[in-house]
Amino acid sequence: MLPFHRVAAEDFAAVNQRILDQLHSDVPLVENIGHYLVEAGGKRLRPLLVLLCARACGYKGESHIDLATIIEFIHTATLLHDDVVDTSDMRRGRLTANAKWGNAPSVLVGDFLYSRAFQMMVALRDMDIMAILSDTTNTIAEGEVQQLVNAGDPAVGEDNYFTVIHKKTGALFEAACETAAVMANCTNGEQTALKLYGRHLGLAFQLVDDALDYRGNPEELGKNVGDDLAEGKPTLPLIYTMANGSKDQAQLVKEAIEQRSAEKLSEIVDAIEACGALDYTMERARAAVNNAKEQLEFLPNCEQKLALQQLASFAVERSV
Repeated sequence: MLPFHRVAAEDFAAVNQRILDQLHSDVPLVENIGHYLVEAGGKRLRPLLVLLCARACGYKGESHIDLATIIEFIHTATLLHDDVVDTSDMRRGRLTANAKWGNAPSVLVGDFLYSRAFQMMVALRDMDIMAILSDTTNTIAEGEVQQLVNAGDPAVGEDNYFTVIHKKTGALFEAACETAAVMANCTNGEQTALKLYGRHLGLAFQLVDDALDYRGNPEELGKNVGDDLAEGKPTLPLIYTMANGSKDQAQLVKEAIEQRSAEKLSEIVDAIEACGALDYTMERARAAVNNAKEQLEFLPNCEQKLALQQLASFAVERSV
């Protein structure tokens, strides 16, 4: 268990139990797929953010357990749909649900998790939280569609890329932090600060993920290196190489994106490394982490604040 997990260990155990309780369904396949996803583990960073932010802001109640569960259900639903869209067969070192049960059950169980999240949201009886999370799920869907449109298009630039990763990744990170601040009755300024912390943190995690797709260890990552390339996704390392590499390097990457092919992966990795694209991507990630940490200044010194700072540092220090 990582240090920032230990700080919220008791609350985290309650969230894990709430997840299992809320996966109950009269349809066995729903529970089977749901439990399979839960057992896959993962860092559970988004619900952790809810727990840490709420307690850091002095929240004394128990409703943050439900809020963290809601955030995790929304995230898991997006993963189920994502894997179908990307035709992925590996996640966290195991078969994806669509590879194990097929596309239709995966999509439908994703819908079940979305709807269960909204049932739980209604039970919180907080319109501000519901407004934030309903807007967030819409934003995530837009990001998924935009990424689909961008696939195979080497003309996608940095601005477009950052818009997509904010919608696909940053939006739920920021919603986790902002809704926790709302639940803790923080001021508008404090809510905005935690929202921005989440946004910058989410961007940092996605930037590092995109770098690891060309530098990571497949066994540690739990997926194949070069998957983004095979899907024709113009991520920042590729965008930077096309803009700043040699003519031959840029053409190599351009053709791979257009053809949605990882056939020349080793050559492309060499090109990305040679022109400094991975270093640039990591620089942007570190800048995002620094921006995230700056947003925490208003919090009193406490173990949760330290955990949030450690979590930000972990975003750029990790290898998975």
